[in-house]
Amino acid sequence: MDAAFTAEQDEIRRTVRELLAKRCGPDEVKAAVRLPAGYDSELWNTLAQQLGLPGLALPAEYEGVGCGPAELALACEETGRALLPSPLIATAVLAAPLIAALGSEAQRASLLPQVAAGALTATLAAPLGAALGLTGPNDGDWAGGGRAGGVQARIVDGAWRLYGQVEQVLYGHSAGLLLVAAHAGGFARSRTLLFLVRDDAPGLARTRLTALDETRPQARIELRDAEAELLGERDDADVPGALAAVGAVAAAVLAAEAVGAADQALARTVEYVKEREQFGRAIGSFQAVKHRLADLYVGVQAARSAAYYAAWDPSAGGLALAQGLEALRTTAAEAIQLHGGIGFTWEHEAHLYFKRAAGDDLLFGPVHRLRGHAADGAGLFEGEVAV
Repeated sequence: MDAAFTAEQDEIRRTVRELLAKRCGPDEVKAAVRLPAGYDSELWNTLAQQLGLPGLALPAEYEGVGCGPAELALACEETGRALLPSPLIATAVLAAPLIAALGSEAQRASLLPQVAAGALTATLAAPLGAALGLTGPNDGDWAGGGRAGGVQARIVDGAWRLYGQVEQVLYGHSAGLLLVAAHAGGFARSRTLLFLVRDDAPGLARTRLTALDETRPQARIELRDAEAELLGERDDADVPGALAAVGAVAAAVLAAEAVGAADQALARTVEYVKEREQFGRAIGSFQAVKHRLADLYVGVQAARSAAYYAAWDPSAGGLALAQGLEALRTTAAEAIQLHGGIGFTWEHEAHLYFKRAAGDDLLFGPVHRLRGHAADGAGLFEGEVAV
């Protein structure tokens, strides 16, 4: 493994950071999340058309940039630093790779160029931690397992229809395309399939939910015999395997995003303690404060190393995500503490980072389950004898 970044990778990082520094400050973030779409569509178009972020990891044959997980992770580290509200994770990290992996040639040729251009946003409608194989075995039980609950699929008059409900769908209220995980075949022959549902499909109802982290808008998706198109040409594709593969890369990218957020929260805190005075001196000069900041720095750097390694080897994505989320949660909590009275006001920007940490822990974790599943996969506890 060569740990050094290429000049192209460094340029991706620099370009994204400079643009977001100008266009995505704390005030802009708070304003964007209150828009109907949940993000600034003008900034999204700039990121798509000038930087090509939605198509960064898509093949050139579909008008993508043709880069890999490492470049996407570096870009998302910068979007995490700014807490950018955008459908980038939902579209480019979750939905697009599934279309590329399972879609028919006609579906890929029709959808992926639109995704790469930023003209089409998409999302995955499924319980993310379980469906992506991050917190447990990807056996399909998270969608009902053919029993009552989840989303069920059946063929009516030669066309697929979906019935059910999915909670906490990222950007589900505004995405132009939903990839819905559903069970078909009933209990006896139950299998998990993915379906394409357009935003104007009959029988589809979408409700934006109140989320702890406003920078990641979520929605409830209700399907009442909604029209759907099977993703791919066959109904025996290895959907759980594809979801797990996408989940590993997504975990690495999300880990890098969490590291970017943690690094920025730490930098803002260091800047503050240099300026805030108490007893005639900056509070950053106190040894107790220095020790706390040093511990945070070590934690963020360790999480960054784990995230970069996972971008090179996505099989380590789950552990990297656990470490990234823990570093962000700890750093954000300490940032509130070290900002003193002003840090405890709900309007202060430190709370944006704290809510991102808590929200991601609920969406993709929790951390102890991420680590537990990784440990089970590595066989760390095999052969233990109960006492």
